[in-house]
Amino acid sequence: MPASGLSILIPVYNYDVRPLVEALRQQADALEWAVEILCWDDASLPEFQNINAPLGQLPGVTYRLMPENLGRSRIRNRLAEAARYDYLLFMDGDSEVTRADYLEQYQSHCTPGRLLYGGRIYQPEPPESPRLRFHWHYGRSREVQRAEARQKQPYHSFMTNNFLIPKALFAPIQFDERLLQYGHEDTLFGLELQRRGIPILHLDNPLIHAGLEPAETFLRKSEQAIENLVFLYQEGSLRETRLLRAYERLDAWKAARPACYLLDQVRPLLKQHLLYANTPNLRAFDLYKLGVLLHYLCN
Repeated sequence: MPASGLSILIPVYNYDVRPLVEALRQQADALEWAVEILCWDDASLPEFQNINAPLGQLPGVTYRLMPENLGRSRIRNRLAEAARYDYLLFMDGDSEVTRADYLEQYQSHCTPGRLLYGGRIYQPEPPESPRLRFHWHYGRSREVQRAEARQKQPYHSFMTNNFLIPKALFAPIQFDERLLQYGHEDTLFGLELQRRGIPILHLDNPLIHAGLEPAETFLRKSEQAIENLVFLYQEGSLRETRLLRAYERLDAWKAARPACYLLDQVRPLLKQHLLYANTPNLRAFDLYKLGVLLHYLCN
């Protein structure tokens, strides 16, 4: 049986997590809980390994380097297996703490029978680099929601960047390790929570998503997520996303193939807009993603 306390689980990949860990250590000292921080490096570049390795010398912190890249799902599952305590707090390594009572908020709301999700925010000002503004604009427009709004669709609004779950609830679910690249591991996890009737309480206890990615990388990861979506759809694991509902409507109207042909023609233009516009049109991004999905499902 795990001991009573909190295990903070941080997968690390090509990011300096020292400020995040230090902020968490300061707050952990004020908690009544026992706290451990596990930082597992998923085969980062050597420069980031060198930056983060000294974390392993800090009291209460474990830094471990993976010999090979495990991917988003597998490394989170391995972190959970290694955790000593009965509550697991998962967070992305490219996060920043915004509240002085961040850990205290989770402790005050946790119970053995439910998951807590704190939310995600972005810096209020756009990044200086134009290459990062697409990711920032998308995140601010589509991902940031107050807890009251998220609670209306608690499973649909769940993301894996910042959540606390009892270890006993996580162990029989885990993340789907068939997904080796970026995308939709949070969607599947949320659906499994819903299927099992595990409640989610949404809190206004966000982390800043600080690790903005250049437009090229953000677009490539979006395409990878659609590849995962196609795989899950074709094998029957996932149907309820906005993108899949759009495809099924087109398919029911016998319009999927004509739409695929049309979007294949305009997709290069949409891509140019998304990569180089100062403020990319998110409707254009929706069309781009639909075109990628149709390309896979209609061919």
